[in-house]
Amino acid sequence: MSKCRNLLASTALLTLGAVPALAEPLGIGRAALPEEVAAWDVAIMPDGRGLPQGGGNVLDGEDLWIEQCAVCHGDFAEGAGNWPQIVGGLGTLMDDRPVKTTDSYWPHLSTVWDYVNRSMPFGAAQTLTGDEVYAITAYILYSGGLVDDDFELTHENFTSITLPNADGFFVDDRDDVELPLFTQEPCMSDCRAPVSISARATDIDVTPEFPIIRFTYSDGSAPAPAPTDTVEEASAEPEAAPAEEAVQMASLDPALVAAGEAAWRQCRTCHQLGDGARNGTGPQLNGVVGQAAGHADGFRYSPALIEASEGGLVWTEETLDAFLENPAGLIPRNRMSFRGVRSEDERAALIAYLMSYSN
Repeated sequence: MSKCRNLLASTALLTLGAVPALAEPLGIGRAALPEEVAAWDVAIMPDGRGLPQGGGNVLDGEDLWIEQCAVCHGDFAEGAGNWPQIVGGLGTLMDDRPVKTTDSYWPHLSTVWDYVNRSMPFGAAQTLTGDEVYAITAYILYSGGLVDDDFELTHENFTSITLPNADGFFVDDRDDVELPLFTQEPCMSDCRAPVSISARATDIDVTPEFPIIRFTYSDGSAPAPAPTDTVEEASAEPEAAPAEEAVQMASLDPALVAAGEAAWRQCRTCHQLGDGARNGTGPQLNGVVGQAAGHADGFRYSPALIEASEGGLVWTEETLDAFLENPAGLIPRNRMSFRGVRSEDERAALIAYLMSYSN
């Protein structure tokens, strides 16, 4: 036992002697240099803090987008395959399947710039220059119909851009609301409020007044069913369908139709024509010329287009031309993310090609 006591005493003395040594700095590491902190501090804030000087325009952004981004996100930021859609989806946040994009959901443009700068393009993150990120961000804004095709985004005008859902988020008030509620002393007795019966089911006429009979008579017959009021349904006269505008198929120029077929390549990512055409990202367009807007059965149109249809919009050659030139201009906040066709001849060719598939 004496040896054990001596050993314990020696161990205690060694431990007490080591306490001051443990309190000393270990001599590992050093303070971060200012330039190192700056290199780590890459976040871009909504008020523009952290943005590098520079800029980029829509046209340069389109070239970069096609080269670096379109393989996953589509030529018009509509999303390729199951890859994310980047623009569109305005007015869908209350739907069962909302389309969350940079213009329908994100509140701050700084998040777009920051994410592209840090994480894109896929497989080659952080290879873009600051000016290239500005240009791609400008193209995203253009694809969503938020800026014109001659727009240039710079560090100076960055904070002047307001995204459509900037006010669509609740302010985080947990420090003022939840924290006081959940840190107060819990109730330990007489916590439940008394319960009082304010009404009964029979008082509000939700309980059947006749007994439910679940037996048969001795001869095997069943009780007569309770009488029900018979309501004759008035035969409604079907509303007359709106008269469709006649399409003069014989007047179509074959050369113009052929040019339209070539131009159609930029549309077929989302739309189908011909036998077996089905709705996809966009509605099938068989017989669209002369039809009321929103004619494709089974396609979920945007609230903006439904409102335009209810307002009497018909796809004539004139309205199609206006829509193809500037979709967001004719129907603001529609879901079509296509930027528009600037060439008048190309629009005429596309319309002729659509007319060749009219009934």
